[in-house]
Amino acid sequence: MNVRIAVIHYSATGVVHQLATSLAQGAANAGAEVRLRRVAELAPPEAIAANSRWQAHRDRENAPDGTPLATLDDLAWADGIALGSPTRFGGPAAQLKNFLDQTGSLWFKGLLAGKVVTAFTSASTAHGGLESTVLAMLNVAYHWGSIIMPLGYGPPVVSKSTGNPYGASWVSRKGSLPDDDALAAANAQGARLAEVAAALSAAQRTTS
Repeated sequence: MNVRIAVIHYSATGVVHQLATSLAQGAANAGAEVRLRRVAELAPPEAIAANSRWQAHRDRENAPDGTPLATLDDLAWADGIALGSPTRFGGPAAQLKNFLDQTGSLWFKGLLAGKVVTAFTSASTAHGGLESTVLAMLNVAYHWGSIIMPLGYGPPVVSKSTGNPYGASWVSRKGSLPDDDALAAANAQGARLAEVAAALSAAQRTTS
């Protein structure tokens, strides 16, 4: 498989980061070249310091072996893109939105059209906006002219986890980290993204 996948995400306390890592591994296991990237933190240091889990994750990410920061080149490079963010009042976090708002130059040149895009998320409650957050992230991809790829109900583990066909997700009650089923759903989403992006890329090469 000759396909490139970019997993671009924001994670405050590490929950979405774990989903992103599992999704990236699923794509890699399917044979894709993968870039796992995080977007820049925008919150003030005092807000981060007030939450021990947030501070701990920030410290890990800022270490020399932390996840690299995303750039627009990562989007231009990729054949398939996965976007991840925790839910913020039914939509993606400002940190991810800020990054996506910078993609105008790529959109204007048509460099994001035809790429396969999928999304994943987490919320602290079962009805805290999981589906609306995935849909809101994908609204950007509609404007890019991308091909939208849901998780769907194909992987059996989807029904065992949250049963969310829109994208891998986790209900992080009291800051809990994703369980094995949620990580497996993210892994399956990554594998599917790689397979769909590879098939589309092959078809585009054949017809060009």
